[in-house]
Amino acid sequence: MKKLVALLLIGTLHMGAQTKEKKIGIQLGGGINQSYSDLGNGFFNFDKALYGFGKLNLGLYLNKSFDLNLGGTYGETGYYTNDPLALNMLGRMGQGQLALKYKFANGYMLKETSIIQPYLYVGGGASHITDVPGETTTRIKNGTFATGNAGAGFNIMLTKNVYLTYNMGYIWHNTDQLDFITKASNEQHLQHSLTIGFNIGKPKDDDKDGIPNKLDKCPGTPEGVSVDLSGCPLDKDKDGIADYQDKCPDVAGVANLNGCPDKDNDGITDAEDQCPDVAGIAALKGCPDADGDGVTDAKDKCPNEKGLASLDGCPDSDGDGIADKDDACPTIKGLAAFNGCVDTDGDGIADNLDACPKVAGTAANKGCPEVKNEVKQLFEKALTGIQFESGKDVIKKSSYGILDQVVKVMVENPEYKLKISGHTDNAGDDAKNMELSQKRADAVSKYLTSKGVSPSRIVSSKGYGETMPIADNKTAAGKAKNRRVEFVVEF
Repeated sequence: MKKLVALLLIGTLHMGAQTKEKKIGIQLGGGINQSYSDLGNGFFNFDKALYGFGKLNLGLYLNKSFDLNLGGTYGETGYYTNDPLALNMLGRMGQGQLALKYKFANGYMLKETSIIQPYLYVGGGASHITDVPGETTTRIKNGTFATGNAGAGFNIMLTKNVYLTYNMGYIWHNTDQLDFITKASNEQHLQHSLTIGFNIGKPKDDDKDGIPNKLDKCPGTPEGVSVDLSGCPLDKDKDGIADYQDKCPDVAGVANLNGCPDKDNDGITDAEDQCPDVAGIAALKGCPDADGDGVTDAKDKCPNEKGLASLDGCPDSDGDGIADKDDACPTIKGLAAFNGCVDTDGDGIADNLDACPKVAGTAANKGCPEVKNEVKQLFEKALTGIQFESGKDVIKKSSYGILDQVVKVMVENPEYKLKISGHTDNAGDDAKNMELSQKRADAVSKYLTSKGVSPSRIVSSKGYGETMPIADNKTAAGKAKNRRVEFVVEF
């Protein structure tokens, strides 16, 4: 087993498509063994005598025409024969070799960048063969044998450094006794393999221009500069200024402007002038700035107002990062989510759209809280439940219960503010009805404050007389509904 491992590390041939830039190649794959011996010839018999193996190879680039390769295979081997006694012969073969490869894609016969790259090789190595107990006859001889190797193949380039390879390798052994039969010729093998290869490594290139130091006639070229095949900077316009120093490499120019013209005569070369047809200033690379805010007129969305570069030249009076022209609240520092406005109560509705900006509410209620159902029901009951002495603003004691419930609501909901309105039916004088409704609204307000409701929470108490009926005054029932006190919650 140690011999087999050693042979595998030594390796079989063809290490693909190494280049002068990446001189080391590695390939992995597998294939089939076919044998030729005194028992018979299995070469090119693909319906028989197929024995699989794995393959590992290394290659070293020598020059455009030659590579040095070493590698190895390990797998099954056997004999193609018509002898019934030998049909099941099976062995293990580890095979290693070192070879010199001639590449046709060398720039002389084929381009080095050819997609299909054929080659030939020749070399030598060794094989270690063992039988498989229980599966072979004694006609496979165990041992290590010297070999001669030759072959051919081709690479299919997938990228510059990744390729598929087909290889056909011929192996000649220095023995004629692997099958224990000695006749006219030594045992031979033919190996067909398919592998995938990768080139690795990189030649030293101090100036990183893609030309190795050994071939670079201008080794001090700055990084990123385009160079010719000798590693020297290009000068496409032949004006004596290398392209990397020439601000206008495709147009011949003068040395004092680094090879470039200046059409607008602003002292800035056209190659550096972002506004070559309009005179500008050096600080803005040759472009004008009418409002002096440091943003060129061409990019300034507010060219006549001094603004900020971060806002394309537009002002931001409240400093919230939103240009005044886009800010719904330009004098209040706000948030982009609210178009520059704030949301004091955090209900997701900007203050400028919020009817209750200091109390969290709902969008359906224009930013105000929804009044509780039990409160609505109480206020509905109060419409007819609050009674007065006939023609007077004196509250009947029977109404105190409802009013006390209103007081409780105000205590339990400190954010509530109350708007009180008094109403009458159409009986009697209009002016007197107006006066009476006002007095009754005031009477209710006074009762609530006497029970602990702060006067500041009474938004208003106002009488509307008979001007806002909610039922038909032609019927007794309608008139009863119109004689009412209404409560409206505000925030």
